Amino acid sequence: QVQLVESGGGLVQAGGSLRISCAASGRAFSNYRMGWYRQAPGKQREMVATIGSGGSSNYADSVKGRFTISRDNAKNTVYLQMNSLKPEDTAVYYCTATNIWNANYWGQGTQVTVSS
Repeated sequence: QVQLVESGGGLVQAGGSLRISCAASGRAFSNYRMGWYRQAPGKQREMVATIGSGGSSNYADSVKGRFTISRDNAKNTVYLQMNSLKPEDTAVYYCTATNIWNANYWGQGTQVTVSS
């Protein structure tokens, strides 16, 4: 089992940048596929970006070219660098970890608010 704690959310102006982090506890972090999802008020939770154990990444079309997901296995941490932020990026961002048996774990979320 793994516990996930997100940090780094906050308020930023449109066009600005923010990096959020997710620290994982537990064993074998490097074997987990990690991801970021977000949920805006009144909307369904959606995938933002994922990164595999080998470093391959996948992005939602809405964030391609603006967001970058990365991981530091030595620190058991995954990051989401968000650039050129837009008001529509405002949401609670959740970290997720998926193990080799496809068991999913979620963090508590961190709020990102982009003002226009």
